[in-house]
Amino acid sequence: MSAPISSLSFDVETLTEAYASGTLTPSDVIAEVYRRIGERGEKPVWISLMPLEQALAKAASAPKGPLHGIPFAVKDNIDVAGLPTTCACPDYAYAPERSATAVEKLEAAGAIVIGKTNLDQFATGLVGTRSPYGIPSSVFDADYISGGSSSGSAVAVAGGLVSFALGTDTAGSGRVPAGFNNIVGLKPTKGFISARGLVPACRTQDTISIFALTVGDAAKVMSLAASFDAGDAYSRRSPRPFSVEAAAPGLRIGVPKAGLEFFGDVDAERLYRASVERMAEAGASIVEIDFTPFQKAASLLYAGPWVAERLAAIRAFAETHPDSLNDVVGGIIRGSAKLSAVDTFDGFYRLAELVREADAQWKAMDVLLLPTSGTTYKISEVLADPVRLNSNLGLYTNFVNLMDLSALAVPAGFRPNGLPFGVTLIGQAFEDGKLATLGDRLHRSLDGLKLGATAKPLAETAPVVSSPAGGRVAVAVVGAHLSGQPLNSQLRERNARLIKTTRTGPGYRFYALAGTVPAKPGLVFDGTSAGNIEVEIWELDEAGFGSFVALIPQPLGIGTLTLADGSLVKGFLCEAYAVAGATDITDFGGWRAWLGRPK
Repeated sequence: MSAPISSLSFDVETLTEAYASGTLTPSDVIAEVYRRIGERGEKPVWISLMPLEQALAKAASAPKGPLHGIPFAVKDNIDVAGLPTTCACPDYAYAPERSATAVEKLEAAGAIVIGKTNLDQFATGLVGTRSPYGIPSSVFDADYISGGSSSGSAVAVAGGLVSFALGTDTAGSGRVPAGFNNIVGLKPTKGFISARGLVPACRTQDTISIFALTVGDAAKVMSLAASFDAGDAYSRRSPRPFSVEAAAPGLRIGVPKAGLEFFGDVDAERLYRASVERMAEAGASIVEIDFTPFQKAASLLYAGPWVAERLAAIRAFAETHPDSLNDVVGGIIRGSAKLSAVDTFDGFYRLAELVREADAQWKAMDVLLLPTSGTTYKISEVLADPVRLNSNLGLYTNFVNLMDLSALAVPAGFRPNGLPFGVTLIGQAFEDGKLATLGDRLHRSLDGLKLGATAKPLAETAPVVSSPAGGRVAVAVVGAHLSGQPLNSQLRERNARLIKTTRTGPGYRFYALAGTVPAKPGLVFDGTSAGNIEVEIWELDEAGFGSFVALIPQPLGIGTLTLADGSLVKGFLCEAYAVAGATDITDFGGWRAWLGRPK
């Protein structure tokens, strides 16, 4: 490591390489994280921090997973055991006994929670000014807003305090702050990441989101956080595991032929047009589409019945603690009480009509490219006109979850006054992996861009790696699909090829599941076991992989496994709830050894 740790970038690639070379340890990095936080000041970015001693202890014992020793922040409407959840409302605070599913998965992969970050109270706002814990500002100009509601999470990443952060996104809260701070904001398809442990804003529309310095970092976190969760009623099974997908030839990029509004920000408009031109230069076909149905859907989120979900989430608290709410947030939430069930159904019907109208536009395009926001504002401007200016910021974001779309916000350059601008790629549900390839390409098409507000050039990081169209997928099997076992025919019928027999890395527990026919095991990553479980790696084409995954019954699924050599591969994992009452067979080291045990 040639540079001192005080100037080191915290992108995942840099830290992983430093750990692998032995030039740094996770404890070194965690100590530096707290030094940087102390130098900057804890407020207003953070609401609470993990005590340094606890964070160092976690660093010393972190699982040797794909995020080993990587520091991250969590928006303070997402539960972290050992830290209060406040939703930026001190009177609402409670102490969760368990972390959110997404947090548990990332910690099991070796990542280390540093603390809970500031937000617009109850995740209501796109501005970052609606919190009693202070107002985070853009890392590039203290007079300007950071964006919200995930304000603290975005600033912590852009300011080089952590490698990545979890936010949430209902109306654009995982994208607008990314655009204002020169970082990446990945808004997954609804239900792709479990929302168990998230205090809802609009439960039917919420998703946990990811802020990172590069698309590659965001995609890596997504691959580890995304999975079906039976404990979340709104969790969804993806038709395929998340992975970075190569863009198909002849990609069609949709741009509005009318309806674009930059609120007088000519520099933002120029930067948006330049992004469109760069996509065209890269070989994409630019298609003008009718933005009207998307724009009308955007207005429904606050002008329609979905605002009543914000009251449903905290109704008892809002009624008993009316003075505890931010004036603007309280006005929005309490004002929804006048909405009726008839209003709600009318809203559902209107949204269905708009989604159907938008279908015609999707037939003409593969991906929609929009400004992340049409402009930005000074903090003083937002405080003087909080509702109207907030509404302006949601023009290109509010419709995305309502219409069940995926989105990825990436940096798109700087205005002459030094403020960043961002654009967002929007795809249909579960097209998150395709957006990663395009977003990384667009991000890297800008010369001389740095990571967030750090000194590290984007060009010094590796681009995302995707499988070529028509490529082959490796999958690790652990039980009934092994050679000679009853379900191995499902692989051979798809012309799968056995690559090798190997073992998982440490941290996995292995169970014989009860009542399965044929008998099946369950592999669960808990980060504590020393077990290295035998697996076979099979390779099959993408179509075969898709049809193979479709055969997998609950509680089994496909996730990302770490092998003994540290490489990652798709493979069988079991939902944790299903091992209650199952037999722990970790010490046998594999399914064949268990089957061959003395009876």
